[in-house]
Amino acid sequence: MLDIKYIRENADLVKKAAKNKNSEVDIDRLLTLDQERRELIGQVEDKRAEQNAAGEKIAAEKDPDAKKAAVEAMRSLKEGLKAAEQSLDTVKEEYLAILDKVPNVPFEDVPVGKDESENVVLRQVGERPEFDFEIKDHVELGEALDVIDTKTAAEVSGSRFTYLKGDLVLLQNAAYQFVLSILTDENALQGIIEKNDLTVSARPFTPVTPPVMMRSEVMARMARLEPRDERYHIPSDDMYLIGSAEHTLGPLHMDQLLRENDLPLRYFAFTPAFRREAGSYGKDIRGILRQHQFDKIEVETFSLPEHSRAEQDFIVAIQEHILQSLGLPYQVISICTGDMGTPDARQIDMECWMPGQQAYRETHTSDLMTDYQARRLNTRVRRNSGDTEFVHMNDATALAMGRALISIMENYQRADGSIGVPEVLRPFMFGRSVIEKGQ
Repeated sequence: MLDIKYIRENADLVKKAAKNKNSEVDIDRLLTLDQERRELIGQVEDKRAEQNAAGEKIAAEKDPDAKKAAVEAMRSLKEGLKAAEQSLDTVKEEYLAILDKVPNVPFEDVPVGKDESENVVLRQVGERPEFDFEIKDHVELGEALDVIDTKTAAEVSGSRFTYLKGDLVLLQNAAYQFVLSILTDENALQGIIEKNDLTVSARPFTPVTPPVMMRSEVMARMARLEPRDERYHIPSDDMYLIGSAEHTLGPLHMDQLLRENDLPLRYFAFTPAFRREAGSYGKDIRGILRQHQFDKIEVETFSLPEHSRAEQDFIVAIQEHILQSLGLPYQVISICTGDMGTPDARQIDMECWMPGQQAYRETHTSDLMTDYQARRLNTRVRRNSGDTEFVHMNDATALAMGRALISIMENYQRADGSIGVPEVLRPFMFGRSVIEKGQ
């Protein structure tokens, strides 16, 4: 959430941000409630002070009649305090409900737009392959090679589930091992920093195996509980299945005070992710593009406020390094205000070329939240000067496996129906250079 002091001092800017993000939130009402809240807090504090003073007077009073009168006065003070506290609770409830909905303020260079149609392509990288044969999409390739089985999965679990089999599973595991080899290697990260002329630490990412279920109140503190109809909920335990590993990586330092010299802290996790895909019925139902369950490598970082944008630029450079190493054509997208998430101040996406669809499709996202999530999570840093402030947080996709597999399969397909293995993955595929039937 935003600091209420910031909202008071920048009301017009916050209103503009909410409008540009298509957020229905009444900033004027919030500020009125804030004023009432502060006045009521003052009244409650004054009444408590009066009550404490009255209590001391009762304890010191020797005259029985005077003591009785003082006790009666104390009863009146208690009733007044209770009424003031109830009024404060009522105001705070509405105040916090509105404050919770106020979106983060986008950076000045974020394009203003109503929806995804107004996102901006920053650059396209890599040559789209040309084929001298009739190309197939990933479903045709996968079924012919017996490495994708959506029909059996539909019988077992319903639509938007799949069985990955054989060499495609090896390819996915190879992709994970390749990404892991980059994220945990300080020399590899330093090379990416130097290539992109960045000024950030080369501190490696720590691998984590996080929970894939989380308590609703913690997901709310992450500002990721909504939209709830996208989440799989377990009512008996009030737990939610994560829609991304960042949901449980983000709270790693909840209610903690970190040290300046320990930042940045960087983590990554390879987990299944679960999304109901509410409202997408009939959309992208073919194959493994849009699944209820999919695997993804996600990164999460905690940095000093003045370093968070450079941290996001570093993450984007890592994402591009991975795609370039895999030899996949892609484009980098600056997400406009109307298409970005509530906590985001800046969002950069990447879309890989998928020949079977003759289209670029989203495979990566990178979200800079500034201190929006950290404020809700109470994740702070103690500066070397002794001052404390909220950290800034970034999360991003290192590799969304299903979509990465689609792009590899379709871009590396061959006339005989086999699929070439990107060179950087072959060491993790036992040297295998091709996926073909019967392996």
